[in-house]
Amino acid sequence: MTKHELDLSTPPALPKRGLRITPLGGLGEIGRNMTVFEHKGKLLIVDCGVLFPEETQPGINVILPDFSAIRGRLQDIEAIVLTHGHEDHIGGVPYLLRERKDIPIIGSELTLAFLSAKMEEHRIVPRLIQVKEGERRKAGVFDLEFLAVNHSIPDGLAIAIRTEAGLVLATGDFKMDQFPLDNRLTDLPGFARLGEEGVDLFMTDSTNAEVPGFTTTEEDIRPAIDSVFRTAPRRIIVSSFASHVHRIQQVIDAAARHNRKVAFVGRSMVRNMAIAEKLGFLKVPKGLIVDVKAFDRMKDDKVVLICTGSQGEPMAALSRMANREHQIKIGEGDTVLLASSLIPGNENSIYRVINGLTRWGANVVHKGNARVHVSGHASAGELVYCYNLVKPKNVMPIHGEWRHLKANADLAVRTGIPEEQVLIVEDGVVVDLIDGLARVTGRVACELIFVDGMTGNGGVTIGTGATHEALADRVQLANDGAVTILGILDTRTGTLTEPVEFIARGFVQDKEWIAGATKSIDDALRAANKIKIVDGPQLEDIFTQSVTRWMQRKYRRIPVITSVVVDA
Repeated sequence: MTKHELDLSTPPALPKRGLRITPLGGLGEIGRNMTVFEHKGKLLIVDCGVLFPEETQPGINVILPDFSAIRGRLQDIEAIVLTHGHEDHIGGVPYLLRERKDIPIIGSELTLAFLSAKMEEHRIVPRLIQVKEGERRKAGVFDLEFLAVNHSIPDGLAIAIRTEAGLVLATGDFKMDQFPLDNRLTDLPGFARLGEEGVDLFMTDSTNAEVPGFTTTEEDIRPAIDSVFRTAPRRIIVSSFASHVHRIQQVIDAAARHNRKVAFVGRSMVRNMAIAEKLGFLKVPKGLIVDVKAFDRMKDDKVVLICTGSQGEPMAALSRMANREHQIKIGEGDTVLLASSLIPGNENSIYRVINGLTRWGANVVHKGNARVHVSGHASAGELVYCYNLVKPKNVMPIHGEWRHLKANADLAVRTGIPEEQVLIVEDGVVVDLIDGLARVTGRVACELIFVDGMTGNGGVTIGTGATHEALADRVQLANDGAVTILGILDTRTGTLTEPVEFIARGFVQDKEWIAGATKSIDDALRAANKIKIVDGPQLEDIFTQSVTRWMQRKYRRIPVITSVVVDA
């Protein structure tokens, strides 16, 4: 297997007969999926998503792919093709369209509907091209074919990309559920047909590559959901992704069977379910959905709330319920059903919410204690099946952390694909497909792009980029606090006219600490004045450096120190 090298240089010019593939997100991580294809000087982008921040990234709303590698070539982009409507595949589109608003966006009906609602918040009118499985469409020099795949959201598509350099098949997120709720099977005959044509590069979903066998069908969780509805004595609160239409369909079906009314809570949940119902992807019996305000007049054992917050997001409805900050107060006998997966990195946040809900008397049902979730991604058995069906010349695992990519690559090799034709790469590593051979040829800049400063302004979301340095300062502030040092300087003598003052935030200062910090400053100032009389800027540096060194020795901590000197 070919792995990328850390010291790769800028890739050479692409030969006219070649196809360049550059992942700018989604490889080595779960999220911000984005891949750029280049052929004959033109670009095609498949997906443009976001990554959600971890606890070590305070104040960050979302993390974007790094557009710097294509920023000077925006006019060369033929289209953005979207595989499905999850945030980690469409959430970055508004930010890219800020840089060029007329890029055509190709996707299925539900995917484009979810994207359009997002674009309204950004006050962008996108140029949309709707497609469906079985269609074939040109996007400049790229010949695109769309195949049905099932996933945890309806209307997903795999993309076959034909160029003079060869045929690429990108699965997007998929699984091979043989009993899908919408009866829309993954198009395995289409995969086989492309295999007969000759797939030069197969880009496959790696998320469940470590999981043996086949992913459980969505139908199999119905008994667990029914059990919750049959045994819950009071209200049922279900938390799920706002785009997980299949899971919410199961909850609605269970509510109808058990004679309970349903209300949606959370702006994104209300919006997405209204879109899904309008387009026919969500089937809701007449009169089942009510406004949440009506719940006060209804019996507790006759209601179901469906809300966001299954990943412990601090501002989502479920987290605010757990913290007693929501209009809906969790009480003894309520049942909370977490009907989503646990995304790596969110464990602490999720368990914090579970503990908070349990504290108020709720019975919390989740993946750890009941079969209330199945994955939307193909497990190892399904991936092997696809490799044997497609018989690709080259393989490039996508969508996953390093362990997932490696496990997927191992499966490909076991099916007979030569090791040197299975490429494990990460974001920013460039792969060129030339004369049927895929190989790593270089690397482009691909940093995490942090978006913070998000504010509501008439429904418009405004974001600014946060630097790694700013994020490091936030983490330091959270861990060690901040200290401001104030001094008044006699510029004639280079001495302080009064003792320095300390103002601490998030850091406990006592008399011993003040005495030690003051001594460290006095010692440093005396040493400096032996050489020359210091001025204000020099004194600020002395304050900061001396206290930093002293605190590192004494406390093994370094708060963010700001020194201010005023001339007397």
